[in-house]
Amino acid sequence: MPDPIPEVMEFLLSRRSRPAKTLGPGGPDRAGLMRILTAAARSPDHAKLEPWRFVVIAGAARERAAALAATRAAALELDEKATAKAVAGFTQGAVIVAVISSPKRSEKVPMWEQHLSAGAVCLALLNAALASGWGANWLTGPMAYDRVFRRDFLGCGAGEAVAGFIHIGTETAAPPERPRPDVAALIRWL
Repeated sequence: MPDPIPEVMEFLLSRRSRPAKTLGPGGPDRAGLMRILTAAARSPDHAKLEPWRFVVIAGAARERAAALAATRAAALELDEKATAKAVAGFTQGAVIVAVISSPKRSEKVPMWEQHLSAGAVCLALLNAALASGWGANWLTGPMAYDRVFRRDFLGCGAGEAVAGFIHIGTETAAPPERPRPDVAALIRWL
C-alpha cells in the first residue's frame, strides 16, 4: 500500500495560476528563488541531458526587457494592444524566469522528449513558486517566439526556444476560478 501525502495531493487538486497582471512587486530573494529553481530541476529528464536552462529576469533587467519588447513589437508591426501586452509582460511580478528549451544531441532521446522535459520544468517551477507562497503564472507571448529578442536579450543560440516565462510575485488579488475539464470525457479506458 502506498504512503499517501494528502496535503500535496490537495495542493495539486486545488492549484491555480495567478494572472500575471495581478502580481505585485514583492518576490522571493535569491536563496528562495534558488530553492524554487532546484525543485524545478528535479523534473523528468530522460538520460539526464538537462535540455533546458534558466534565465532570471529581475530588477533593472525587467526594464531592459520591456524596452526591447517595445522595440521588437514595432519591428514586428504588432498592433497597439499586442505591443502593450508584450511590454507589460516584463513589468508584472517581481521576477520572471525564462525557461529555455536547450535540446542536446542524443542518439537515445528524441528532441520531442527533450522539449517535453522543458515543459515539465515550467510546470514544476510554477508549482514550486505557488507552494512557496508566491503568486505565479506561466506565459509565452510574442517575445518568446521572436528570434532577435531570444538571441539578444536571453542569449539563446541555434536550436534553443523559450518554453515559458514564469512570472513570480506577491498576490494582490484572489485568483479567479475557471472552468476545469471534464476529466471523465478525456479518458479512454482499455
